[in-house]
Amino acid sequence: MDSPFTVILYYQFAAIDKPDDWVADHKRLCAGLGLMGRIYISDEGINGTLAGPPDAISKYKTALRSRPGFAQTEFKEDTCDRIPFARLIVKYRPEMVSLRVDENLDPQTEGGNRLEPAEWRKVIESGEEYVMIDVRNNYESRIGHFEGALCPDVDNFYDFPKWLEKSGIEKDKKVLMYCTGGIRCEKFSVLMKKKGYRDVNQLHGGILNYAREEGGRHFLGKCFVFDDRLVVPVNPADQEPISHCEITGDPCDMYINCANMECNRLFICSRKGAELMEGACSEACRKHPRRRPFDPDKAYAPFRRWYHYFDASFKQRKLAGKN
Repeated sequence: MDSPFTVILYYQFAAIDKPDDWVADHKRLCAGLGLMGRIYISDEGINGTLAGPPDAISKYKTALRSRPGFAQTEFKEDTCDRIPFARLIVKYRPEMVSLRVDENLDPQTEGGNRLEPAEWRKVIESGEEYVMIDVRNNYESRIGHFEGALCPDVDNFYDFPKWLEKSGIEKDKKVLMYCTGGIRCEKFSVLMKKKGYRDVNQLHGGILNYAREEGGRHFLGKCFVFDDRLVVPVNPADQEPISHCEITGDPCDMYINCANMECNRLFICSRKGAELMEGACSEACRKHPRRRPFDPDKAYAPFRRWYHYFDASFKQRKLAGKN
């Protein structure tokens, strides 16, 4: 039986006049279609991920592409049995993804060379020399990355410029870079070119597009996603965890949030480890007076974001913005 819902991930760099007005219009559009997810609109374009019935998603795609400057918007698609979002969020942001640098970065005219998934795989298998950079945060690359990739130990995307300064990568090296859906590479490739790197290449469509087109060959582990699924497979032939539970040390690629409300840290934890620590990341958090009640059956269900761990009244209070 076909899955009843479609999930899309997308972005498009295009100048938007009066983005605040479009935020309101866009929220009405998505709400009217019954879509859930997260969309950020800025002066430079749109970045979003949405889920809903296939016909509603199709209508949304048509509506977005009908807007001047957005006709070529590309969508990465997946299917799921439940909508992996708790609500709809549409917000304005000054930048779709921020590197916090003084330089004006224009991905529409200055980005790196875009390699299609087949071209990316060909380079990997060619034997030529290159430096591959995982342009994601450390908690993302920790559970999955391409073979031989540099995985910077950074907490946020805006930490990458400082990392680059200290990386020691020679400017005449061939550079390959990738991220989840491609948007972070759009910005970081521009920055690298402005810093004097001459042969900069990015994986078009990111890991998710590569998984669909090339079956995830040469990718180890799984891919972190920013919805209730948290982790999705990339290479169906190899789904063994490359990371370990922070409590037990067992192979694991499951993420949960610490049950201590004062901590709430996202950490890798097996069900065994979670049961031992009652959902907490440390003994101090396990004993904390603000530790939330923990239910492993909910925490390790297919949709396991922190707001699914606890009793219904707590969930409703939190989603309503109450502590």
